[in-house]
Amino acid sequence: MPIVVNLDVMMAKRKMSLNELSEKVDLTLSNLSILKTGKAKAIRFSTLEAICKVLDCQPGDILEFLDEEN
Repeated sequence: MPIVVNLDVMMAKRKMSLNELSEKVDLTLSNLSILKTGKAKAIRFSTLEAICKVLDCQPGDILEFLDEEN
């Protein structure tokens, strides 16, 4: 998939666990885990906004486009 989710990288930089992020973003642990592992097919802007606020980052820090042709 050309969109890579770097949520685990940002969480590690902020020294935050999945449980802690789940509580602060008010998202279930299972849904956050699906997003973290890159298995999610979509993400709501409100969810992305909440994650960025908690992790003090930009959407581009979490989502990355990789061109599979190159």
